[in-house]
This record gives sequence, structure tokens and C-alpha cells, in this order.
Amino acid sequence: MEKATFGAGCFWGVQAAFDKLKGIVYSEVGFMGGSVKEPTYEQVSNEETGHAEVVQLIFDPDKISYEDLLKEFWEVHNPTLLNQQGLNEGTQYRSVIFHHNEQQKNKAEEAKKQEQLSGKYDMKIATAIEPATTFYPAAEKHQKYLEKQNLEQSK
Repeated sequence: MEKATFGAGCFWGVQAAFDKLKGIVYSEVGFMGGSVKEPTYEQVSNEETGHAEVVQLIFDPDKISYEDLLKEFWEVHNPTLLNQQGLNEGTQYRSVIFHHNEQQKNKAEEAKKQEQLSGKYDMKIATAIEPATTFYPAAEKHQKYLEKQNLEQSK
């Protein structure tokens, strides 16, 4: 099993998108890339910590490649927006790939380069590629949030 961590806006939707992929063994939303230990959702939302909202994935590389995860990452958000996705604004919504090793770093950099050259975007890609730091899981109420909401609405 391998680990991958992505920030692409509000983590609820990002988690739901990745959870649909075959080969994802486990996903969890949380925070990474900031300076405060054990940040709360409220602290991150108020931009007091420097953390991004992220989804951390455990995946089976025999069933899905890191490159396929990167393809999904580019599809689920607009990587040209700096600190914003849709109506959500703030540094916690930044586009970021947190790499867990040099191989992931190299693949992420190459994918970003190819994505920029693809002609899909009129603007420069704002996605940061950074070493993974401590992952802080969000509270249980944020885990699989959209899935829980859909279950509630279907009752």
C-alpha cells in the first residue's frame, strides 16, 4: 500500500471524488502544511494555521497508479486558481500536492508540466508541490461528509 495527499479545495468533495476510484483502500480528510499542531477546523477556516484542507489516501498501486491519482487531482478542481475553488476562498483551499517520496515528487512535477502544456488552461497553474508534513485528521463529522449527507437525504 502507498499513501498520497492532495489539497484541491473543500476536502468534502475531493474525498468523494477519490473514493469512487478502484484501488483506493482508505481515505481520510484533514489538514497539512501549516504551523500549528493539532489544528481545529475553525482555526484552519479562519486561516490561523497555514494548513490546507486535504484528503489523504491509502491506495493499492497494483490497482491504481499514482499517475492515475494525479489525473483525478487535475480533474476535480481548477488548478489555476490561487487559494480558491469555486466560492471557497482562503489559503486552506489552495491547490497542493504533498509528496511522500522523491518518486511522487518527480511524477507530480512532470504531471504539472504536462498539464500546463496541455492547452486546457488560459492561466498558469498555481498548484504547489511540497513535501508531506504531519497530517492532522479532521473531526469525524467531516469524514465522508457528502456520503453521510446523501444517506440522510435518502431516508
